[in-house]
Amino acid sequence: MSSRPLGQQIVSVKPLPVPAPGRGIDLQVKVTAPRSGQNLPVIVFSHGNAWSLDGYEPLVDRWASAGFVVVQPTHLDSRRNVIGWDDPRFATIWRVRIADLHAILDNLGDVLAQAGLETRVDRERIAVAGHSWGAQTAGAVLGARVLDADGVPGEDFSHSAVSAGVLIAATGTGDTLTPFAAENLPFMKPDFSTMATPALVVAGGKDQSQLSTRGPEWFTDAYHLSPAPKSLLTIAEAEHTMGGIAGERVAETTDEDPARVVLLADAISAYLRAALGLDDAEWTALGSTAEDGGGTWSIAGK
Repeated sequence: MSSRPLGQQIVSVKPLPVPAPGRGIDLQVKVTAPRSGQNLPVIVFSHGNAWSLDGYEPLVDRWASAGFVVVQPTHLDSRRNVIGWDDPRFATIWRVRIADLHAILDNLGDVLAQAGLETRVDRERIAVAGHSWGAQTAGAVLGARVLDADGVPGEDFSHSAVSAGVLIAATGTGDTLTPFAAENLPFMKPDFSTMATPALVVAGGKDQSQLSTRGPEWFTDAYHLSPAPKSLLTIAEAEHTMGGIAGERVAETTDEDPARVVLLADAISAYLRAALGLDDAEWTALGSTAEDGGGTWSIAGK
């Protein structure tokens, strides 16, 4: 993959309000977009635990520079809202996260208008993406469900406006959760069998979760257990922070590697351009050159 710098100029507008009755804390988003261009596709991005609309600039800025409009909410679990494990609201945050994405998708026209982009976006080309907890949130919008204590799939949270998705470090099935995760995160029991929307799953070859007794392959379940069409990008040396996608030198990054972040960002742009029917040249080329990566990354598809 190229390590080229950002291309065209981009702009960001924040905070923009999104109607979310009954949420308790106002839902706000940040919109980042290229300064020029028409018929721009949209990515609605769900952050990982504790982050906010101000995170993930290394990804978001490259996506915007590549021609995407990126919408980022601040979910309730953001550290700025100070809602801890012992807060009674925490148990339902996973549902509110999904509702946040639905609220954005349902009010996308107004969000774009507030950002001055209403005439420049292709509303027929919308994707959702997320990292970690955000990947589970995005997965639900793509059609994945949550199993209850009896193993029965819960409600369908898919959204008809979404044509493709990207799940970065998405947690796997719930049969190997650690005692802490089983007690505090009972919603981490995804059923991917109904996740029919085309998606790219991204997994790190050294991503060892503290929430599961399985190894890094846990993060490939969303690919292996969901119906086609799906693609899997595995980055051999990546840990959960994928080189630092949440920000430069943030405290939680365990595998600081700016080149890895560029690889991930550009691969996602290439995949979404193909999946949204814009141009498949970059994604096709990426697949054909994966072997030239020296084993550092690979792509599979079904």
